[in-house]
Amino acid sequence: MREFSLPALYEVPTDGNLTDLIRRNAAQHPDVAVMGRKVDGRWTDVTATQFLAEVRAAAKGLIAAGIRPGDRVGLMSRTRYEWVQLDFAIWSAGAVTVPVYETSSAEQVQWILGDSGAAAVIVEGDAHAAAVESVRDSLPALQNVWQIEKGAVDELTAAGAEISEATVDERSAAAKADDPATIVYTSGTTGRPKGCVLTHRAFFAECGNLVERLKPLFRTGESSVLLFLPAAHVFGRMVELAAVMAPIRLGCVPDIKNLTDELASFRPTLILGVPRVFEKVYNSARAKAQADGKGKIFDKAANTAIAYSRALGGPGGVPVGLKLKHKVFDKLVYSKLRAVLGGRGEYAVSGGAPLGERLGHFFRGIGFTVLEGYGLTESCAATAFNPWDRQKIGTVGQPLPGSVVRIADDGEVLLHGEHIFSGYWNNEAATADALADGWFHTGDIGTLDEDGYLAITGRKKEILVTAGGKNVAPAVIEDRIRGHALVAECMVVGDGRPFVGALVTIDEEFLGRWAAEHGKPAGSTAVSLRDDADLRAEIQRAVDDGNAAVSKAESVRKFRILPTQFTEEAGHITPSLKLKRNVVAKDFADEIEAIYRA
Repeated sequence: MREFSLPALYEVPTDGNLTDLIRRNAAQHPDVAVMGRKVDGRWTDVTATQFLAEVRAAAKGLIAAGIRPGDRVGLMSRTRYEWVQLDFAIWSAGAVTVPVYETSSAEQVQWILGDSGAAAVIVEGDAHAAAVESVRDSLPALQNVWQIEKGAVDELTAAGAEISEATVDERSAAAKADDPATIVYTSGTTGRPKGCVLTHRAFFAECGNLVERLKPLFRTGESSVLLFLPAAHVFGRMVELAAVMAPIRLGCVPDIKNLTDELASFRPTLILGVPRVFEKVYNSARAKAQADGKGKIFDKAANTAIAYSRALGGPGGVPVGLKLKHKVFDKLVYSKLRAVLGGRGEYAVSGGAPLGERLGHFFRGIGFTVLEGYGLTESCAATAFNPWDRQKIGTVGQPLPGSVVRIADDGEVLLHGEHIFSGYWNNEAATADALADGWFHTGDIGTLDEDGYLAITGRKKEILVTAGGKNVAPAVIEDRIRGHALVAECMVVGDGRPFVGALVTIDEEFLGRWAAEHGKPAGSTAVSLRDDADLRAEIQRAVDDGNAAVSKAESVRKFRILPTQFTEEAGHITPSLKLKRNVVAKDFADEIEAIYRA
């Protein structure tokens, strides 16, 4: 199939903007808890009425400071309640939010604030303020800097005390549906980040149709979602706005270091994350079981869950014997895993990278279905996702209702719909390259099956061509290898080479457990064990699993265990955990050469 679409389920407003949502919520659901806020270590509810009042108070401060309709305002912070509040406050002042990753370097801050012409920026902590201050002389448009951890919200609220309600009403209505809501700078796997202009209409189309298609997951007054993805990333932004659109209770946490504890205390009914989060849940549970001497029981339970999930879609249904085994393991294992995920949830949505069929079947088999989706910054995040009632594991689902997915003659995935960005900020050439005749060229390679389910098989620019002329899509192998508990990251190499190789980094969290179980010296690291025969054999098993997904010509023949990690600080990965292949290839050129040394 070359093209597929579904009818829209949500009528996108012809006018208005995203601030309409919080006014509607306060009018229709005044006492419903739409936010969860951490205060002194405990979650407290924020009603729709309270949230609207707090947003408007901050918006008054922005107006008092001279922020005008259409001005760009930077927002540089980890994911927290104030992010959502200030995002809506910026819109309520008639301005445009420019997210900046809180991990951004001073050079990246300078580029994003300078390219967008930001009139002000709100940062979270001292390090963020220092980064802005270090480049402020090169940002002539920047007039104000506020810091959340030094009372930015209170400062804005006090400054706006004299601004009238009528003024806020006027400013809140200033932006129209086709005006920019935000300029989200791409992570920049190659070159400088480009600013994707996403309109209010685009987010209405995106979140409205997403919520309608996944209606049972977005029940006002019952459902809740915990946002732990970077709010600066478009996926995190989609979670924020979909929750407000529904509305359902939204909680924000700044990182995933204590995610298990946060899930247990917030108890979300819905989780939205990236595959690495779900891999960690599985690997942590398996490692704990092994440490407790229950590794064999866990593996049997995992295999039963996978078999059970596969049988669910089979012609004969689930065999009686398998049902009985599944029931036993549900009490012994699965219920405990669901408790780790908060205990109330039945569904999750995963994006950002392929989840993998085995993991998809495992989670569905334990009673926690992970619906895989696909999208880009340019499509307001999800442009395809698996419906809750017709999941096809191994695909990224059907197109967002009201949009179209087309497969070009060369296999590239093309997108069309109201959720697509309007162009790159100050970059007509890049816009012209990406948008042709109303179609966005994603750069991804994919296929559509007879039911319109999309499968992504690689990136056009990441296709490796070996010296023998074999085309290799690295993501297929990398995702399988990365699924091993000991593997942190993997990058396949081989462009112009006689065979395919791989660079592998070790997950230090699991290395300690593995080393203890295999009699290695205490304090062993990837540096000390990179040539260890047992570790290499374990990584070889991960490579063998990856090779099972591809032909012999595409399989990894040699690998190198690296003594270090791919880090965002070093420029190896983006904040959304995508590999910057050119940077990795440059920094580890000697390791790559070692793979091909005779």
